Amino acid sequence: MKKEEVPQDDANLLEGKFKVVKYALNEKGEYVKVPSVGWEPENVALEQAWDVINERVEVALAEVRAGRASSLSYHMERNMMDPALLAQHMGIGARRVRKHLRPADFERLDAHTLQRYAEVLQVTVDQLKRVPE
Repeated sequence: MKKEEVPQDDANLLEGKFKVVKYALNEKGEYVKVPSVGWEPENVALEQAWDVINERVEVALAEVRAGRASSLSYHMERNMMDPALLAQHMGIGARRVRKHLRPADFERLDAHTLQRYAEVLQVTVDQLKRVPE
């Protein structure tokens, strides 16, 4: 694809605030990076993927508010992680992470473990313990 042929659909995801890099040939026949706001099929697929992610976050939020899951569940979903991935980042077993998703077990966590979770999830310990209203 030539540089001037890189898709730049106007009806794009996030009104052009989101760009991806495509590689195209310039006039010398060399590959160069070209920013692109995408093309319709790509943007539709991305929008559908974000809808699924946002739905999972909302479900996790409802579970936390109902007292069936700890706030860790919400923050894990918000960061697009599952227990296995979070466990890898924490350096602990996935079984322990799943245990910490239960409110009673999360409440018993020591300050060091809470701090490690907060660092991995890029929030403060206070934010980790809460969910948005």
